[in-house]
Amino acid sequence: MTQDRFEEAYEMYKNQSDDEQLMEDESVNQDKEHIVAVRKNEDGDLIGFRTSFNRELDYLQALQEAKSGNLAHVDLIHKYGRDIIRSEPDGITENNLSNLPEF
Repeated sequence: MTQDRFEEAYEMYKNQSDDEQLMEDESVNQDKEHIVAVRKNEDGDLIGFRTSFNRELDYLQALQEAKSGNLAHVDLIHKYGRDIIRSEPDGITENNLSNLPEF
């Protein structure tokens, strides 16, 4: 009997997560600005970003936009003592920032 309560609670948790993800995906897909192209330096580091709204952002501007939640499909991680922009890990290599077209 106790096990059933735990399983039921876990199923509710999973369904809630799925519902929230679906709502988030729908809101993100409705014209939210996202990165469509990148600029790299000679070392291959990302230094600039072009968005779906045709804005060109330097790295610091893109960090601020991502921190503010204004860019879809990117995450910020803290590594090497600083914040780093990366694409959301979704298992699709084609949409990784380093694989986007260059401008």
